Amino acid sequence: MDLFEKISKKPGPLGQYRDQAHGYYMFPKLEGELSNRMIFMGKERLIWSLNNYIGLGNHPEVRKVDADAAREWGLAYPMGARMMSGQTSYHEQLERELADFVGRESSYLLNYGYQGMVSIIDALVDRNDVIVYDSEAHACIIDGMRLHLGKRFVYPHNNIENLTKELERASKITKETGGGILVITEGVYGMSGDLAKLKDIVALKNKFDFKLLVDDAHGFGTMGKTGAGTDEHFGVQDSVDLYFGTFAKAMAGIGAFIAGKKEIIRYLMYNMRSQIFAKSLPMPMVIGALKRLELLKTQPELKEKLWTIVRALQKGLKEKGLNLGNTESPVTPVILSGNVSEATQITHDLRENYNIFCSIVIYPVIPKGIILLRLIPTAVHTLEDVEYTINTFSEVKKKLDTGKYSSGKIEGVVIE
Repeated sequence: MDLFEKISKKPGPLGQYRDQAHGYYMFPKLEGELSNRMIFMGKERLIWSLNNYIGLGNHPEVRKVDADAAREWGLAYPMGARMMSGQTSYHEQLERELADFVGRESSYLLNYGYQGMVSIIDALVDRNDVIVYDSEAHACIIDGMRLHLGKRFVYPHNNIENLTKELERASKITKETGGGILVITEGVYGMSGDLAKLKDIVALKNKFDFKLLVDDAHGFGTMGKTGAGTDEHFGVQDSVDLYFGTFAKAMAGIGAFIAGKKEIIRYLMYNMRSQIFAKSLPMPMVIGALKRLELLKTQPELKEKLWTIVRALQKGLKEKGLNLGNTESPVTPVILSGNVSEATQITHDLRENYNIFCSIVIYPVIPKGIILLRLIPTAVHTLEDVEYTINTFSEVKKKLDTGKYSSGKIEGVVIE
C-alpha cells in the first residue's frame, strides 16, 4: 500500500477525531495577553489551562528583559551548536545558577524539555543496562526508551511493592550483562497531580544498586520550600542522581536543564545527540531564563499566591463532592464518569454557557468511561475566579448525574 494512502486510512487514536475536534477541542486558539482571562472563539473566557504557574508569563520585569534581550541580541545569536560555535558565558551562567538552585554540582542547558529527555535516556544507557519506570511516565520518557536496545520494565503507578520486584528482575539481568539500572519517575504527574513516592523509591537504594532520574517538569518552581522541586519537598535531593526541570511551566519560557554530579553532566554534554547536533538556545531565551530564575528566587510571594489559589480551589471542589483523585500539587484533575458524547456536552456547556476554558481528557488517553477536566491554577487567578469555578463545576456535576448531558441538548449549545 502507498505510504500516504495507508496513513490517510489510519489517522491515529487522536487523529480519528480531527474533523470534529479541530479548532475547538484540539488546537484551540487562545488569544490576548497571557492571563486568567483570554479570548476563545471571539469571547472572553476564564482560563484554567495554562501552565503559567507563578505568573511569570506576563510579569512586567520578564516582559522588559525579553524585549531588551531581543533588541540587543536578535534571535540568531549564537549561531551553531554549543559544541561547535554556540557557547556563551550567559549559557554557562544560567547553568551554574540552575545547579545551585536545585542543589547540584552542575547542570546542562537543553533546548527543549521533550527533546532533552529523549536524548538524556539515549545517552545514559546501552544494551547491557536495564530501565525501570513508572507506568504513567510522560510521553517524552516513553519515546526516550524506544531508543534503548536493552531491557526495560514498567511498574504500576507509584506501586513500590511492584517496583521492588522489577528491581529484583533487573538486578538478575545486570549481574549477567555487567550493566547498570536506571529508575525513571516523574516528580509531579502532570495529568493526575499526584507525587512520586520519592522517599520510598530512594529507600530502595539500600537494597538495590540503581541510579534515579526524576522528570520534575511540573514540580520545578512549584514544589519545595524554595521551589527547587519535588525532591526538595520530600527532602531527598542528595539521593536523586539526575534532576530534570523544564522552563515551559513555572518559568513560562522555552528550554530545560538536567542537573547532577559534575562528571555525569560533563558526560551528557559530550554525548547528547539532540544538543551536539542542534543549534544553541537563542540568547533572548537564555537572558530571559536568568531573569525568571532570579524572580523565582527573590519573589517567593509568587509561589505563595499560587498555593493560596490551589488550596482554595481544591478545598472548595472537594467540599462540593467532586473527585480530585490523589493530587498533592497545583495540578487539579476533576474526575467524572461519562462517555465521549457527555464529555463533548460538558465541554461545550463550560465554554459557551459558563465561559470557562479548561482542558478535557478522554479515551484513549485515559480509560473508557472516565472524563477528566484538568484545571491548572496560577498566581494570576483570583479568589473570585475560584468561587465562580467551584459553583460552576458543582452545577455541571449535578447535570451529569441527572442525565442532562446524555440527551445531547444543552441550552445554548449547538453540536455540529
